[in-house]
Amino acid sequence: MTSEIPDEGGITDELRKLASIATDMQLDGKMRNEAVKQLGEIGSHEALLVLLNLAANDKLNIDERDLALKKARDIVKKGR
Repeated sequence: MTSEIPDEGGITDELRKLASIATDMQLDGKMRNEAVKQLGEIGSHEALLVLLNLAANDKLNIDERDLALKKARDIVKKGR
């Protein structure tokens, strides 16, 4: 399954791989959540964009979308 991350400059292969894992419904939910947490730990602007994209992805369940939004919010708070 391919991730739905736009082809923008600054989105690294690592971010694409984590996004792909986070959206791969064939994988266990724990593994998908771990990918989202790792995106939050990266903490870059690009990771924030990926997390917001995941939060908007209606193919993910609500808890996964909420986790992505929480991690995105954490990145924004760190930037203050």
